[in-house]
Amino acid sequence: MKLLHVDSSILSGNSASRLLTAETVAAWRAAHPDTTVEYLDLAVDTPSHFSADALGIKTGVQAQPTEAQQRENALSEKLVSQFLAADVVVVGAPLYNFTIPSQLKAWIDRLAQAGRTFKYTDKGPVGLAGGKTVIVASSRGGIYSTTEGGQATEHQESYLKVIFGFFGITDVRFVRAEGLGMGDAVKNAALASARGDIGTATAEAANQSVAALAA
Repeated sequence: MKLLHVDSSILSGNSASRLLTAETVAAWRAAHPDTTVEYLDLAVDTPSHFSADALGIKTGVQAQPTEAQQRENALSEKLVSQFLAADVVVVGAPLYNFTIPSQLKAWIDRLAQAGRTFKYTDKGPVGLAGGKTVIVASSRGGIYSTTEGGQATEHQESYLKVIFGFFGITDVRFVRAEGLGMGDAVKNAALASARGDIGTATAEAANQSVAALAA
């Protein structure tokens, strides 16, 4: 089994999402010692933002791609191939300004490739990357999950559910720590709750993966 561990926080060792992804991966490996892990740190190795050159080689407008288009395409192919090869993807996604970090968005833009992670049909789009599990470690300074107003203003978990669903992934689980900026007592309770989520997410996802492999 292959696991892709992705971090995107810019806070290095002070990051709650990095702490939670590390603990999630450790819990997964404890349940599945044969799992191989590949690590991607998007804050260190950030894909360039999606551009006309990244898109150009896909459109086939030019008979001969430019050097810039070839370079951008090589990066996109490397990232989407790495993603598609993984059975399990653990993603650290802190909330920055009501949404995900731009580094994480740049990675997702490279994954969204027609013919690789989705396709269009006469009945609409169809995801092509199903059959894998995604576990998102979600960290937030405030509390957003408990009120309609909070849910309406976060475009972090809501966006990730949509985009991974668009790729055909139906098994998306969240390990959430929120209220991290609201004092030590709230922070400690949030991390304790998130650790409970880790146990649930890795156990349930592990059971589904074992069933899929046995089918």
